[in-house]
Amino acid sequence: MISNEKLARINQLAKKAKEQGLTKEEAKEQSSLRSEYLKAFRSSMRKTIENVRVFDETGEDVTPDKVKKIQSLKKLH
Repeated sequence: MISNEKLARINQLAKKAKEQGLTKEEAKEQSSLRSEYLKAFRSSMRKTIENVRVFDETGEDVTPDKVKKIQSLKKLH
C-alpha cells in the first residue's frame, strides 16, 4: 500500500487545488501520486477478490467460475 506520508501529500495537494490552484510541478506531482495510489488500490482489490469464496444460504459454494479459475491457477483454494 501507499505510505501515510504520500496519502497526506495527496490530500494536501487536493486541498490546495480547491483553494488556490496548483503550479505545473504540483499538478504533475499530484497526478503521479494519484496514479501510484490507484495502482496500489487496484492491486489490493484484485487480491481481495481473488481470495473471495461465495456461499449461498444452504452452504453451497456459488463462487463465480471466473474467480474459481483464477484461484485454481494461483492455487489459492
